[in-house]
Amino acid sequence: MTVAASPSAQADRKALWTFLRVLLGLALLAGLAYFLWTPGAWANKLFVWVLLTLLADECSGWFGYAGVALGALVFLAPGATPEQWFVVLPLVGAALFALLLLKHSGGAFVLPFAALIFAGAVLGADRVGHALETPIKLLGTAEFRRMALLPMAIGVTLSFVRQLVTTLLRWHRRRQAARPAPVAAPAADSTEVTEVVVADPAASTVTQTSPAPQTPPTTPKRK
Repeated sequence: MTVAASPSAQADRKALWTFLRVLLGLALLAGLAYFLWTPGAWANKLFVWVLLTLLADECSGWFGYAGVALGALVFLAPGATPEQWFVVLPLVGAALFALLLLKHSGGAFVLPFAALIFAGAVLGADRVGHALETPIKLLGTAEFRRMALLPMAIGVTLSFVRQLVTTLLRWHRRRQAARPAPVAAPAADSTEVTEVVVADPAASTVTQTSPAPQTPPTTPKRK
């Protein structure tokens, strides 16, 4: 039989889970900021930016929007700014923002539509990029498509699995709460006293005897 947790234990568990989620979200944003600040290839920055933004969004909604805004950190980083980032930031940033908005508007089953919006923006820019000059021409490269779509697919898949598992667990707990608790049968009282009637051996036995018949007196005969 499952014993329901007390309200105080449930509140403590919820507070601990919230603390861990906030801590993980801050850690992901800190890692993203560090990676975007340090020099590196624009393709690697794009991959990490999309992936960590979607993972941070799983901890809390505002973590995802903060991750989108951190994309501008590349312009403030020491060293020369990759010229491709002038195209990557507005295009991918807008696609990420639209993905997050649609994701937060519904449950797990809106995620495929959110992924389609992101992929449509990237693939649409890919078609236009073939006819344009550098640096916008990078939109027509296979590297750009791979570094934008692969982390999006990973993040959306993880989010779908998490939301589906959470929904199943919530349904299971609700079903357990609605199930009536079994009623235990009353235990037999071991102190029950059984009355036993025992014959008293000292009791005397009364024998009733009938009186002997009396013989009438005989009168002597006279001679």
